Amino acid sequence: QVTAKTAFLFILPQYNISVPTPDGELVQYHYGLKDLVTILFYIFIAIILHAVVQEYALDKINRRLHLSKVKHSKFNESGQLVAFHLTSVIWCLYVVVTEGYIANPRSLWENYPHVYLPFQVKFFYLCQLAYWLHALPELYFQKVRKEEIPRQLRCIALYLLHITGAYLLNLTRLGLILLLLQYLAEFFFHMARLVYFTDENNEKLFNVWAVVFVVTRLFTLTLYILVIGFGLPRVENQALDPERGNFFSFLFNNILFRMSVLLLVCLFQASVMWRFIHLQLRRWREYWHEQSSRKRAAATSSTKQPAKLLKRDSSYHENGVVKAENGTSPRTKKLKSP
Repeated sequence: QVTAKTAFLFILPQYNISVPTPDGELVQYHYGLKDLVTILFYIFIAIILHAVVQEYALDKINRRLHLSKVKHSKFNESGQLVAFHLTSVIWCLYVVVTEGYIANPRSLWENYPHVYLPFQVKFFYLCQLAYWLHALPELYFQKVRKEEIPRQLRCIALYLLHITGAYLLNLTRLGLILLLLQYLAEFFFHMARLVYFTDENNEKLFNVWAVVFVVTRLFTLTLYILVIGFGLPRVENQALDPERGNFFSFLFNNILFRMSVLLLVCLFQASVMWRFIHLQLRRWREYWHEQSSRKRAAATSSTKQPAKLLKRDSSYHENGVVKAENGTSPRTKKLKSP
């Protein structure tokens, strides 16, 4: 029994509590320091799953493609993220549908703070934190190039900051929807990279990613405005109460603070869209430059071809001797005197 209790500490989420409901009692969870033990266990699980995907899927594909070192590293990164993002999108979509967050958008801010979480919501957050924490030692295990480490560290830090903030500030419902939108766009991007590495002429999936990226950015901005601008200011309990998990909803009564937060959100989303538009313009310029160079090469080859055919039609060489069209020598024969 002692070992069973210790094993449950690692495997199952802690801090469960029975919440009375009209239909009876409902078991829900809140967070605490014991969550670090559970996260540590699932970090090792994530490392094992990472190795399985690498060994039995990505390495076998890499042997067939014969990619360069740079493409090999990017292929492995995108392959791992495709598996993770696909799993997370399906899991997150199942959670938000079964919990009714999509059918009832008002639930994103109603009864804030959302201190008590259903089992599947808390378990999802613990696994997300475990995955992004496991990505830190994977930088060493995968022997990532030094040039790529700052970019990947920045990406890992941003994900950890947003997921941890949503978990600790009791904004888990809003965090679920935002993660669903972000992971959906990232899945199409890394899937497009995998297809591109297998066939460099196939860039159609990048166009699909571009459309999905723009749509998810618009939904993300709309969601921020809806929750921060209209939802949280209408919460009944506006007093600062850290013990109950109410950290900052009282701040949203101040219109100056609310508008400042919305301005920062809009500026951040605008900077993301600007980088995206700059990337698309550069891709289009490279594409049209490549197409024009191909047309010029085809035009020059077509002009040279008739000249060669003309020369070959007039005469041809055989064993170093110029022959006429009918195979006879072009020199005039001497007539023998009778």
